[in-house]
Amino acid sequence: MTQTNELDRVKARIRALAEKTVSNGCTEAEALSAAEMVGRLLERYALTMDEVEVRATVCVQTEVPIGGARRRPVDVAVPAIARFCDCKVWLARGEGGARYVFFGFETDTVLARYLFSVVDRAIRSELLAFRAASPRLAGLALRYASASFQHGMATRVAERLEAMHRARDAAVAERRPAGTALMVVKQRVVQEAFRAERVRLVAARQRRSVRVNAAFRRGVVAGDRVNLNRPVESGARGLIG
Repeated sequence: MTQTNELDRVKARIRALAEKTVSNGCTEAEALSAAEMVGRLLERYALTMDEVEVRATVCVQTEVPIGGARRRPVDVAVPAIARFCDCKVWLARGEGGARYVFFGFETDTVLARYLFSVVDRAIRSELLAFRAASPRLAGLALRYASASFQHGMATRVAERLEAMHRARDAAVAERRPAGTALMVVKQRVVQEAFRAERVRLVAARQRRSVRVNAAFRRGVVAGDRVNLNRPVESGARGLIG
């Protein structure tokens, strides 16, 4: 099999696996197994590519509709998702509603969209459990506690993704001596393609909110349970995704 055929095969499998989400009818275990497989394939993809292939790759945009104009808790984790997947990301508004746009290599933007759905679904699921376990909260107290819980969870997920990114880059560099230089080339290709798009980025305004420390800490604990890279196993039933 030629290198080109091998890369096409890997990319096709990444696209197929990234579509395996609970919303598409898969079980939780199947979706989480798909997450692990996507990560393995991306590492294989990075190890298979050479500098010629990297420089010839065309960057694409992958949109993730989020609906409405209000900011959401998952927003805190979006920059980390983009960095983990070696993508640029921005929030676009216009006809059809608000949407995140991930920009980079096709395989990377597909994984970014997939991780976004995993994290967003996990935050929604854990929030329901948090509210059910906090029957004494009501009104503004419930609202502030819920927001703090979600913020804590998204913050922890972002921290984990940053650590996973560093670990994955180190693993690729170790398995392939030229891996570090190749990753630098890849980042440069994405940056140059992004400049050519002439997208004007504007820093988002920081929203002030009341933080409930106890709820935030419970969110951090929940963020540790989000299964970002492992399938459900006999000893991992406490993991969510």
